[in-house]
Amino acid sequence: MIVATSQKLPRDWTIIVYMTLIHCLALFALLPSNFSWGAISIAVLFYWITGALGITLGFHRLISHRSFEVPKWLEYFLVFCGTLACQGGVIQWVGLHRIHHKYSDKKLDPHNSKHGFWWSHMGWIMHKIPSERSIPLYTQDIGQDYFYKFCQIFMIPIQLLLGVFFYYLGGKPFVIWGIFVRLVAVFHFTWFVNSATHRFGYQSYKSHDNSRNCWWVALLTFGEGWHNNHHAYQYSARHGIDWWEVDVTWITIQLLQFLRLAKNVKLAPKIKNT
Repeated sequence: MIVATSQKLPRDWTIIVYMTLIHCLALFALLPSNFSWGAISIAVLFYWITGALGITLGFHRLISHRSFEVPKWLEYFLVFCGTLACQGGVIQWVGLHRIHHKYSDKKLDPHNSKHGFWWSHMGWIMHKIPSERSIPLYTQDIGQDYFYKFCQIFMIPIQLLLGVFFYYLGGKPFVIWGIFVRLVAVFHFTWFVNSATHRFGYQSYKSHDNSRNCWWVALLTFGEGWHNNHHAYQYSARHGIDWWEVDVTWITIQLLQFLRLAKNVKLAPKIKNT
């Protein structure tokens, strides 16, 4: 039996307080005084900007895997959108994700699913994991970029400025929904890729880990739920390989291709000529 990893690693109290505060403030959305359709609209819009453009398209498929190329100004824009998701600085996020793929569901995997659903979902975030020391080794291509370092260091101040902007637009409801509810939603939807897609769904390919294709996670994360496909072909810009595996992020990449903003798009062999 595997001893719970959380029993062996020191807790990161800074992250614990950070996560607790964001989740508690999101609960104020339940008060009738904080409800407005405008606030919900802002939350949905920035859920797309930060989750779809920032994390899924930017941090993941573009930066972590270099599945395609875009002009540097667009790359920086997508990195900025991902920074607004407040899931850690871009250098840290990309480094840990690359480590995850190298050691998926093995000892050095930061969110090894063999340690249980809670650990792979968010337990690992609340502990000081050994993998963090290896981040510079896995991010040599971005670690010295001044814009990346700016986003890494100033993630929280940038979010505070966004909160001020929302308050100016619509007061407290815009801040509650546009910052805290939106952050919690994007947090958990992203974490489902680490937890749920290593437990629920089907496997189309041998990937030598527990990764699975899970339709409802794909729906919540703009195509990231086709996780077994992704682990089998990590470099592929398209994760939904079979016709029924809807991949909204791949559609976005196709749009960028049409606009001549994306090039050198990498695809799995099965869909190379489609």
